[in-house]
Amino acid sequence: MSDTASKLFVVSGPSGAGKGTLVARVREELPNLGLTVSATTREPREGEVDGTSYYFLTPDEFQRRVDADEFVEWAHVHGHCYGTLKSEVERNLLQGSSLILEIDVQGALQVRERMPEAVLIFIKPPSLEVLAERLRNRGTETEDAIALRLSNARRELALQDRYDEIVVNDDLDEAVGQLIGIIENYERN
Repeated sequence: MSDTASKLFVVSGPSGAGKGTLVARVREELPNLGLTVSATTREPREGEVDGTSYYFLTPDEFQRRVDADEFVEWAHVHGHCYGTLKSEVERNLLQGSSLILEIDVQGALQVRERMPEAVLIFIKPPSLEVLAERLRNRGTETEDAIALRLSNARRELALQDRYDEIVVNDDLDEAVGQLIGIIENYERN
């Protein structure tokens, strides 16, 4: 019998805060931690694979699934729709191990409403200047898109007090260690 309890962890924060990198590193250290694949209406970026990176849906298919109440959370973000299918959450939790959702702030707050037992973890950049630099270094966004993401980041940072935990992603190794510590602590309690 395990001495840990399965939990749903929701990791979110502004675009460019390093959520994806952190979650990938944490999952290397905690391989039993489940991860859902989100759905989106945006076009795939280079190297992204449908069903692995995201479920890439047409806007009509996404709306059909919203109307059928197939999402645990969904939102319009940066001009596109993103969401987590209930079937993805159920599939992972039925396996008996904890689950980590990497989603936007709007979605995290929806999960909090539907699943109050979820542990919300906010990934915070060290500053807006660092965030802007990270977004530019990606090389995937126009200046207009970066400006939109920074505007959204200001609003998202104002909501961090609604989270159970906050991790500042300034030093990647330190942030990974903090996130692992949070997960292990909640699993024990």
